[in-house]
Amino acid sequence: MRREVTLRDVAELAGVSSRTVSNVVNGYANVTERTRVRVQRAVDELGYRPNVLARNLAQGRSGQIALVVPYLDTPYFSELLQSVIRTARARGYNVLIDQTDGDPEHERAFIAHGSRRLLFDGVIFSPLGLDQQALADHDPNLPLVILGERTSDGTFDHIGIDDVAASREATEHLLDLGRRRVAAIGDQPYATGEAAQRRTRGFREAFQARGLTVREDLIISTPRFNRKDGAQAMAHLLDLEDPPDAVFCYSDLVALGAIRTLVSRGLRVPEDVAVIGYDDIEDGRYSNPSVTTISPDKEMIATTAVERLLLRIGSSTPPPAVELRAPHRLIVRESTAGRVTPPAR
Repeated sequence: MRREVTLRDVAELAGVSSRTVSNVVNGYANVTERTRVRVQRAVDELGYRPNVLARNLAQGRSGQIALVVPYLDTPYFSELLQSVIRTARARGYNVLIDQTDGDPEHERAFIAHGSRRLLFDGVIFSPLGLDQQALADHDPNLPLVILGERTSDGTFDHIGIDDVAASREATEHLLDLGRRRVAAIGDQPYATGEAAQRRTRGFREAFQARGLTVREDLIISTPRFNRKDGAQAMAHLLDLEDPPDAVFCYSDLVALGAIRTLVSRGLRVPEDVAVIGYDDIEDGRYSNPSVTTISPDKEMIATTAVERLLLRIGSSTPPPAVELRAPHRLIVRESTAGRVTPPAR
């Protein structure tokens, strides 16, 4: 049976000390690029695999990180989760997953002083029930990366997209189509609804930039960004005396619910009512019609979140907190552009 390759074997082949090999394997910066390349070549040649469990025990770590999200049944979070797991696994970490349902006390338990530190080494956290003030009271010793629209207090990293700019772009797309009775579904005018409020702000800015007036009766609040709320909000809009000719939905799930109501009422999408969503989930790509959407770079969000968290976990002195913006793009599909008829052969 083949003997397991050890750290010392790599060191001998690379002509360096075992400490240097350890520094390279663990990603420490105090190694020259030339030495790093030589050690990595030896690692690849010998097929060395670090003993992650032993390393974590020696460093007083669990080798696990937590990903805490409001809802696992939301495609955006399930798609993000896959990327987080893939990135963390490549770095030798397991991912513990928890769904909070937006419950403030459940969310607070993950970031409270001394909370669950034996279970995980750090947290990637997308809060829904906690407002900015509650987040500021987190354990300062807990490596923490926040996703979404709660900005950093200077002690944790925050990663999100520019919701205002993205929402303005979505609304401008509808206005560019010549639609003027544009509705918005998903506003949340309360303390923890910052993401929705930023999308409403972008919606308003698109109108203001063109000297157009927003109809307040066309801005509809919803408790969640799901199909049911989208369907109910769309039904309310269609019952108005002067219903909309276009709708900006604050998630693709809301858009799917809205489209269902429109079709059930005998209306055509986009001919009668154009619909745009947000998140670029897989369901929206294969729905009928497919959903025009704002697509955040979920892969970058997940990868950056893991990398920043592991940097905090591995640093004796926590690095300065950063505000990071992931890119987004508008993807035009059938719900605003209509179906493209292939040319006759």
